Amino acid sequence: MGIKVDLNSDLGESFGLYQIGNDENVLKYVTSANIACGFHAGDPVVMSKTVKLAADSNVGIGAHPGYPDLQGFGRRNMALSAEEVTAFVVYQVGALQAFAKGIGKKLQHVKAHGALYNTAAKDIKIARAIAQGIKMVDPDLIFLALANSKMVEAAHETGLRVAQEVFADRAYNPDGTLVARGTPGAVIHDKETAIPRVVKMVTEGKVTAITGEEINIQADSICVHGDNPQALKFVEEIREALLKAGVEITPLANFI
Repeated sequence: MGIKVDLNSDLGESFGLYQIGNDENVLKYVTSANIACGFHAGDPVVMSKTVKLAADSNVGIGAHPGYPDLQGFGRRNMALSAEEVTAFVVYQVGALQAFAKGIGKKLQHVKAHGALYNTAAKDIKIARAIAQGIKMVDPDLIFLALANSKMVEAAHETGLRVAQEVFADRAYNPDGTLVARGTPGAVIHDKETAIPRVVKMVTEGKVTAITGEEINIQADSICVHGDNPQALKFVEEIREALLKAGVEITPLANFI
């Protein structure tokens, strides 16, 4: 069987009259969409529209739950209990599921957003709380989790299918975690460096850490962003490089 990979992007981040992102154009290039559920971004109207856009583009529909922090776009840490995290995940995923069901579609996956994602990558209690929330809504949903993180461990413990996510433009620590933003070299701006790294992660399961050593990594899905013309061009070039390497680009549900 040939190598398969998914391209995912965070969408549905507009709110009321405030328009953010480039969703219609991004959906031409990705195979899965992580749609904001109203807590860190988005609102019911935006959720409904984005679900329909994703469905019309034959893109896998995913929920993107975050901390209840519209003001901070879900990027600020919050001291929430595991019980609270589970409840917030159920609430958000359930809401998006209703919009998908309303047009005859099913949710494919769930990916935590921002600070919730970063916390769950290292904190097994929060990772388990997210996994439990996903399972309560639908045990057939795929947990889209940072590769080599506690979320992967929690998914296995909970019995959920898990897809491991990598980033095209981020540097990695020797333990497989992402180098913290703000650290020199954390974000890779040179596409001539980033694109070969992506292809190697997908085809060889390897990535060079910021320390120079080669580490193992599983790349089921690549997170890409297309919020400006340059970013869209980058996504297009990633697709072209993967296809040239013989990789099939397809939604998660087709191989996880």
